[in-house]
Order: sequence, then structure tokens, then C-alpha cells
Amino acid sequence: MAISVKGLRKMKETVTAKDVAKLAGVSQSSVSRVYFEGAKVSNKTREKVLTAAKELNYRPNEFARSLITNKTKIIGLVMKGVQNPFYPQVLKQFTIAFKQYGYSVLFIHTNNEEIQSEDVETLLNYNVAGVVITDAIMSLKVAEAFKQNKIPLVFFNRKLDNIDFYSVCCNNLNASRHIAEYLLSKGATNFVYISGNSNASTSLEREKGFSEILKHRNVAYRRYSSDYTYKGGYDTANKIIAEKNMPSAIFAANDIMAFGVMDALRENELKIPADLRIVGFDNIEMASWPTYQLTTWEQPIEKMVETTVDYLLNEIDVYTGLAKAVEIEGVLIERKST
Repeated sequence: MAISVKGLRKMKETVTAKDVAKLAGVSQSSVSRVYFEGAKVSNKTREKVLTAAKELNYRPNEFARSLITNKTKIIGLVMKGVQNPFYPQVLKQFTIAFKQYGYSVLFIHTNNEEIQSEDVETLLNYNVAGVVITDAIMSLKVAEAFKQNKIPLVFFNRKLDNIDFYSVCCNNLNASRHIAEYLLSKGATNFVYISGNSNASTSLEREKGFSEILKHRNVAYRRYSSDYTYKGGYDTANKIIAEKNMPSAIFAANDIMAFGVMDALRENELKIPADLRIVGFDNIEMASWPTYQLTTWEQPIEKMVETTVDYLLNEIDVYTGLAKAVEIEGVLIERKST
């Protein structure tokens, strides 16, 4: 006896592959083959199954599918600095990009500098198709676990000392060299560099490029350690003010620290750029707000995300374990802070 769509909906709220098979008049295995990549099925059967699935509002169980195919449509994204507006912007870009290819993002927020074992277990338990690591650190021993499972891994906005893994970042050396040249051209003679986290490749390279140009011009600079946060920039600026040796230009290793610097200077009645010039790094949305109008180096996020996504999708298709450090050029955005 034929079963009606209405009857099926009354029988159970969750529609299964068995229900689709009954309505389509095919076997349950035929339904599975339609939804499993690489499985052979005739066009006629495929049409029957998809028509029945649409009528029943059937959604294939991705978790069950992953148990059979050993693949999911999930990309793990590990992030620490959610307080920095740059990284939520990165998360948004990745979510949009992967969604276009039918992938979802599993967001892992780690509270520690180094990714913890439970974070790794979560990624492996979800059988993620690939992993993106932003501002967190992963030991090579832990990273090898992903290699052994042939799960492609990308370090985003990070440059590794060794090239055992794929990494994508802005060309920080060229960027900071350009910033130093720019500030010198504006007449600055007394410089300060405010670093981010001391072990971050981004901060180290931004200081290296900046200092190279200044040393070549026989211009001294002072370095202050901070932590890529607004409070870090704010407190550092107050320390500089208390020393009563004001620079003519400050380069902060990211925008959010630069905002803290600017607010502290204004509270002390110092004028920007009349008394000193400020440059940040990232070009987050707030940098263009009237309150700040911050001159900054724009990281090419869209290109960086696109490069990362292309690599992961290719590796998911055919795993090669390709290791490469990719650096992409950004551009200086000049605003009123200089």
C-alpha cells in the first residue's frame, strides 16, 4: 500500500532515509548513494530521491555520513584573541567563505597561549576535514597528530620558524619597513615601537622591519612590550608620558593597542598628530571611525582567507601534506593620526 506524505509526517517528526526511500519507491541504499560523494547512481533514481526528499523536507544526517565516509563538512578554527576585533572579523570571513563550498566552521576558543589537549581531542572527535589556527600556538608534536590523520592544517596570520606546515600571513617585514619610511618622510625623529605578545611572529617581524630601516638611517627607537590589547596600549602610553621623554611617532603592533595609546594621550591633553603621530596595524573597522581616524597598515584579509580556503579544499580533495609559508602584501591606509 502506498504511503502518503501526510501520513509519514504524522508517524514521526524526524524524516529518515527510510521514509524517503518509501516515497521514492527505491531502496534505502539508493538514497544513501545519492547523498554520499563518489557513489554511483542513475539520473532517474537521483531525481526520484531528490523529489521525495524535497517533499518530506529531508535533511541527510551529516554525522552518520561521516562515520561511513570518514569525512565531514566541518572545518575547525582555533582562536584565542576574541577580544581583538581583528579576529572576529577573520572568523566572519572564514565562515562566509567555507559556507559557499558547503562547509561549516567549528569554532574553538582557547584560553591559553598553547592549544590544549582537550581542544585537539574535540577537533579529532568531530573528525574535522581541516583546521585553521589563528593566534594560538600549537606544539609540533600536537600538529603531527593532524598530519598522521591526514587532516590539512593552516597557521593563519602566523609565520613558523620551520616550514613543516602551511602558513598564510601578511608580509609583516615589508609592511613595517614601509611604515618606518613613511614616518621618517613625515619628519619624525624620535620613535617608539609598542610590541604585541613577545612570542608572536607577527610582532617580532613588525619590529624587525621597523628597526632595520631606522638603524640604516642611524635613528634610535625605544621598544615597549605589550599584549595586543586596548589596556596594554593605554597603560604603555601612560608609562611613556610619565617618563617625560615623548617621541615624535609611535608605531603600535596592532590597531587596538593604538586606540589605547590615542585615548591615553588625549586624556593628557596631547594632540594627534600635532604633538606626535600614531600608526597601527590591521585596519580593523574601528580605525576609520571619526574618534580615531587611525593611519594603519591594512592586512589583506580577503586574499589571506581565500588562499587558506583554496589550500584546505585542495588538500581535503587530495591530501599531499604540502608545507609552504605564503606571505601576502598589504597596503598603508593614511588617515588623520599622521
